[in-house]
Amino acid sequence: MWDRRLLRNLDYQLLLAVALLVAIGLVTVYSATRSNIALSYGDPFFFVKKQLASVFLGILGMAFIIFFDYRLSDLAYHLVYLVNLVLLTLVLFFGSEVSGAKAWLNFGIFSLQPAELSKLFLILTLAKFLSEKDINTFKGLGMAFLHLLPPLALILLQPDFGTAMVFVFFFFVMLFMAGLKLRYLIWILVVIVFLTGAMGIAHYAFGAPLPIKDYQINRLLVFIDPDRDPAGHGWSVRQAVIAVGSGRFFGKGLFQNTQGQLGFLPEKHTDFIFGVFCEEWGFFGAFILLGLYFFLIWRSLRIAQQAKEKYGTLIAVGIMAVFLVHVLENIGMNMRIMPVTGIPLPFISYGGSAMTINLIFVGLLESIWVRRQKILF
Repeated sequence: MWDRRLLRNLDYQLLLAVALLVAIGLVTVYSATRSNIALSYGDPFFFVKKQLASVFLGILGMAFIIFFDYRLSDLAYHLVYLVNLVLLTLVLFFGSEVSGAKAWLNFGIFSLQPAELSKLFLILTLAKFLSEKDINTFKGLGMAFLHLLPPLALILLQPDFGTAMVFVFFFFVMLFMAGLKLRYLIWILVVIVFLTGAMGIAHYAFGAPLPIKDYQINRLLVFIDPDRDPAGHGWSVRQAVIAVGSGRFFGKGLFQNTQGQLGFLPEKHTDFIFGVFCEEWGFFGAFILLGLYFFLIWRSLRIAQQAKEKYGTLIAVGIMAVFLVHVLENIGMNMRIMPVTGIPLPFISYGGSAMTINLIFVGLLESIWVRRQKILF
């Protein structure tokens, strides 16, 4: 229901933190692209303008979600799940290939990355499913996995190993928060580790195919042994570490990211934008940025705690898990403590679909927060 009085109950601290992250992201994207990448398009603000358009679209989506109830009806639940599978299927046949993955649907004036939208759809439908089923039974737990597997399989077929990892992470976090007994969770993780090890042995011993491509395998091998391919797959990680370290405590200053501007750091406005930020702002800037992310995750947990029903709690926890794994993985791969997977840094990395969906996630958190109790007028 549309009611302006909902504005009184918004979590303005959360909105302020997100606004600061978006502002930092826009400045960093401009800094990373202004001297060479953007100039090849004839405009130093080319990427910033596109990112601003995504921010505007995300704010519209956020406002819509805030003023209308986040809970799905039974019909909407099935429709959202179906649309999710349709979009993920369409991208396999009609998608544009970027960095080895068929991940984009091009509609002329704009492009859509269904994998980003799929995170939103899957969290909404999975939360409804888990809030209504007993997952501590064989049938309930099996149906939960059946809910995950179709979109997960379609993501792996692109292939997008990074997004698949995000799916698995928030799935297990939501399972745990839905009341899955710890011993069941441990057994599931043991089985997954065993199956992963068995696939690895079968691949190297008998040549069995793996569900990931060769370049993704090379990324994992480079993570294990950074000196394996220093001028190839290991180049970007090594340059990111240099960029992060060269910022020292206070950084070199705004627009002074030499690793990026001199062409040493690839994907500097997307995967490795944290390296650009640290080179300019140093440890102090990174501390502030991590503080904003900590606040975002803490507020998400607070909203989950205060939600008036299990459904809202699970949505908030799922969103928190998405933000958490993105931050840990992106910053980790910039510091060579996590493998490179192409996962963007929320609100900072360039990417229209990711920015829009992240802002809609914030709208969902706000929608849960303002409806945590009966509003008094």
